[in-house]
Amino acid sequence: MRGGARYKKLTRTPDPIYQSVPVTQFINYVMLGGNKAVASRLVYQALGRLGELSKKPPLEAFDMAIKNVSPLLEVRSRRIGGATYQVPVEVRPERKVALSMKWIIEAARVRHGKPSGIFLAEELFDAYQATGSAMKKREDKHKMAEANRAFAHFARY
Repeated sequence: MRGGARYKKLTRTPDPIYQSVPVTQFINYVMLGGNKAVASRLVYQALGRLGELSKKPPLEAFDMAIKNVSPLLEVRSRRIGGATYQVPVEVRPERKVALSMKWIIEAARVRHGKPSGIFLAEELFDAYQATGSAMKKREDKHKMAEANRAFAHFARY
């Protein structure tokens, strides 16, 4: 993709129940082995439970959870003069959403003992309250970026 060629962004259709593109994206991240029906059932079950726990509309609570976990900064490796530096950079909006969704799902998958939909709902609720494993991962990313702030002048963007 050298030169002026740009990647054409993928357009997703909104999910049938909430009419939301982020929910569709979340379903796709939850999906394993092409089982979209199973992933949809898990996500809708989790969103229903999230609505009960938060006492707010599920979509509003979901958006708040994603927003809370979204990182502002991350570190990127940059090689300069034979040395590799961890350079803090701002995270693009699309990547913020993708990372936060992946972290929430990853944190839910680590848990064992109950059905997956319940753990997903609990992890979303933790993210909604700005607590839990996904929030810890976000804080770790921010600490790493803060620790390497001295190399910020190496950022090319």
